[in-house]
Amino acid sequence: MKCLVVVDSKGGNTRMVANALVDSLEKAGSEAMLVDDPAAVDRASVDAAEAVLAGFWTDKGDCAPEMASLLETLEGKRVFLFGTAGFGGSPEYFERILGNVRKHLSDSVEYLGGAMCQGKMGAGVRARYESMLAKNPEDKRAQAMIDNFDAALSHPDADDIEGIVVAAREALAL
Repeated sequence: MKCLVVVDSKGGNTRMVANALVDSLEKAGSEAMLVDDPAAVDRASVDAAEAVLAGFWTDKGDCAPEMASLLETLEGKRVFLFGTAGFGGSPEYFERILGNVRKHLSDSVEYLGGAMCQGKMGAGVRARYESMLAKNPEDKRAQAMIDNFDAALSHPDADDIEGIVVAAREALAL
């Protein structure tokens, strides 16, 4: 099977997952072409692919505009979505994000499913949360955001990556 793996990774988390996917697909005997930038995907690569695996970082509950633009062009393709989000732990939250990203796909696309995991965030995010807490030490939401930031530091971990790889291989029947 010829697979196009496209990744839009802001902090490296989604790229890490994409690398594992490419490795797993190739070990299963598939051809896997990795493109690091949705804007760099050419029509010939899309046309040659039997399946597109689209990886994204979460931007306000959705994928970033660059990935959304690519997804909107995938007419008649088989598509598997995968992503990372700084906030995590809830399958319902991940399903909401996947649902938002899926809205960028046309009705002609065969949606194969999707999988997500938590990913670490940049140090600037924690500083912003600390600033919020400094202004209002009783702010439970700000403290919860700091706690989540700290919990996310170890993600994506090996189990997260394996979960997405397994979901993709099952979706592709590999």
